Amino acid sequence: MSDLYIHSMSEMSETILRCLTIAGAREIAEIGADLGGMSSKLADQVAGVGGRLTSIDPEPADAFVRWVARCRNVRHIPKPSLEAMPGLADIDAWVIDGDHNYYTVRNELAIADLLGQRDGKPLLAILHDVSWPCARRDMYYAPKRIPAEWRQPYSYDGGVTLDDVELVPGTGFHGRGYFAFAKHSGGPRNGVLTAVEDFVADLRTDGRDVAFALIPAVLGLGVVFDASAPWAAELGAYLLPFHDNPLIARLEENRLRNYLATVDLQHVTPVARAA
Repeated sequence: MSDLYIHSMSEMSETILRCLTIAGAREIAEIGADLGGMSSKLADQVAGVGGRLTSIDPEPADAFVRWVARCRNVRHIPKPSLEAMPGLADIDAWVIDGDHNYYTVRNELAIADLLGQRDGKPLLAILHDVSWPCARRDMYYAPKRIPAEWRQPYSYDGGVTLDDVELVPGTGFHGRGYFAFAKHSGGPRNGVLTAVEDFVADLRTDGRDVAFALIPAVLGLGVVFDASAPWAAELGAYLLPFHDNPLIARLEENRLRNYLATVDLQHVTPVARAA
């Protein structure tokens, strides 16, 4: 069943690596490693330009940890992102695929921007899971890490479907106890896309020239970048055909509906996401 469900950020690696190449990124920080599928591609990317990959993940797979030990240009920080990020410097690009909730993503972007302002680095953040199911619904790997006032009511039970605001028992996409979803979708401070949109809106209110592109495939890839950066025009031209593309969005919806229908028919639930 898991073979039917394309879900990893690494499925979009060609696009991500192209963005990094256009921006001339050498020092890359990755948030969320898990099995290391995307990490190995990023490591190859920085090796080709004499750079380094910093991977932040508090609990990655054992195989990832063993892999890092063999890599000369990769370091692993075993902490939550909001603890680890302030200690970094001179990061050219951020690849974010960690805890998919409003509080975490909003603060990851804010820290990345502050560090870039301090170090003279134009903002470039590439984020996964900006579309369904996390666009407008928080997901929590470790709910207790989220301050109560920022945390949505959540549950490890029930699944997420394309058409229901509330969690649905016995069907849909859910984490099998590995992660929890907010009980409701929509509303303020809820979901990854909401966090990105609010962050971008705040920067624009402050007079910052910032761009956001959304590729509505494989659970959604978002690219937030400084539109005044010397590479911004080339990056924008590359992303424009994919941005909010209605055909891509329709194909994504179709594959998700077919997959969820198959899940329903076979009375099984999808496996947890891998990075």
